[in-house]
Amino acid sequence: MELRHLRYFVAVAEERNFTRAAERLGIGQPPLSQQIRALETEVGTQLFHRLPHGAELTEAGKAFLDPARASLAAAERARLSAQRAARGEIGLLRVGFTGSGAFTPLVPSLIRAFRRAYPDVDVELVELNSEQLKSRMAREEVDIAFLRPALADPEGLRLLRFPDEPMVAALPALHPLAERDSIALADLADQPFVFYPRTIGLGLYDEVYRACQRAGFTPRLVQEAPQIASVVNLVAAEMGVSIVPRSMSQVRVPGVVFRDFSGDAPVARHACAMRRSETSPAARNFWSMVAAARPAP
Repeated sequence: MELRHLRYFVAVAEERNFTRAAERLGIGQPPLSQQIRALETEVGTQLFHRLPHGAELTEAGKAFLDPARASLAAAERARLSAQRAARGEIGLLRVGFTGSGAFTPLVPSLIRAFRRAYPDVDVELVELNSEQLKSRMAREEVDIAFLRPALADPEGLRLLRFPDEPMVAALPALHPLAERDSIALADLADQPFVFYPRTIGLGLYDEVYRACQRAGFTPRLVQEAPQIASVVNLVAAEMGVSIVPRSMSQVRVPGVVFRDFSGDAPVARHACAMRRSETSPAARNFWSMVAAARPAP
């Protein structure tokens, strides 16, 4: 039984006339009659009483009408759902971001704009460090990610890079350097550092170390933390000083102050990543929004 048989049947039932139904369907009356006969043969019973000037449903035809309409409606819903999925208007989008990236204004604004433009797409947010996000993307467990990239693009990923973000010193509030409006990177040469392991923050870690070495010293690491937010809390506990992206200064933690650097200073790189092989229409729609909204790097 084909959908066209159901459409033909419903048209004849509603028009109560084979000729008018054929005109409505845009086919000839003889082929329509043949298709209805074929449907009746498949169903196993007569669906219409043929009259001199029309057609009336038999009891079997009356019982067949509502399920036929429901089947056509279900097929139409399926067609529309497939088209919406192909346009990325429904489905699931898994967006990853780093702890520091969440404080970059562009990230929440893009997620908000996407949810408004595509309200029927379920957006699942995942907070991880950059290396974990890249691993999740490789396993196709995250579709789009805002991460801190190294200088080279990761294998298998496309990047939309954002402008570099200046990094700032995070100091205990009572630290002598906190009294200054800005400091030189070399002022931190003898300070104990709180930082996160290179294995989870490759891009930021290497950038900070290179900048410190240009300033003539290697940071003296005394405490590692699993996330940047944890770094700020450890600075508040006076475990040491740190260097964090400027957007982290939005974190209001009592006992911590943030100071800009004068002269040469490290920068935090930020980018949106998507698999080069990505086929999800929802992910591609999000990527297009990022490409249109990002400032020129």
